[in-house]
Amino acid sequence: MPQRYEKQELYHPDTLQQLADHYKAILELLGEDPSREGLLRTPERVAKAFCFLTQGYEEDPQQILLSAKFREEYKQMVIVKDIELYSLCEHHMLPFYGKAHVAYIPNGYITGLSKVARVVEAYARRLQVQERLTVQIRDCIQKALNPLGVAVVIEAAHMCMQMRGVQKQNSLTTTSAFTGAFLTQLQTREEFIHLIKG
Repeated sequence: MPQRYEKQELYHPDTLQQLADHYKAILELLGEDPSREGLLRTPERVAKAFCFLTQGYEEDPQQILLSAKFREEYKQMVIVKDIELYSLCEHHMLPFYGKAHVAYIPNGYITGLSKVARVVEAYARRLQVQERLTVQIRDCIQKALNPLGVAVVIEAAHMCMQMRGVQKQNSLTTTSAFTGAFLTQLQTREEFIHLIKG
């Protein structure tokens, strides 16, 4: 049976090799033997994993939105909710993960719904803090589409709190950022909160 697709992994070879060399040194510093069977290719695998987890640095989130910007006279709220996100805390380089809820009120232009999720992904796939991530998503949509308002809420669990330090397993962090009508009109903001919780 013919193979339907071929997996392609695109990495900068020099960057990948340098990262792998550093991870090998880290294993040695931890007291491990990088030459043992189970760890032989671990430095390369970890290097590829971190390249993937930080691929957002190579993307332009504003261009993502502009690539599917359409004139439309719709002036009601557009919500894309429950967008899964995975990011790396810049303080410990451990994952945080959760969901983003994004809304905007068009002002003559809309964008493809998948592009909103791609903007979340582009900013999340970087070393981040949740607070900055929330604001970056908001500001990108505001700048690219100039809507009447933008709302972003992120709910996430942080492995740096679960695996180490305080070790609290069930805590969630919620951040929010608003512009325009979501800031000035309480009813609009309450409608958004109600819809993402419903």
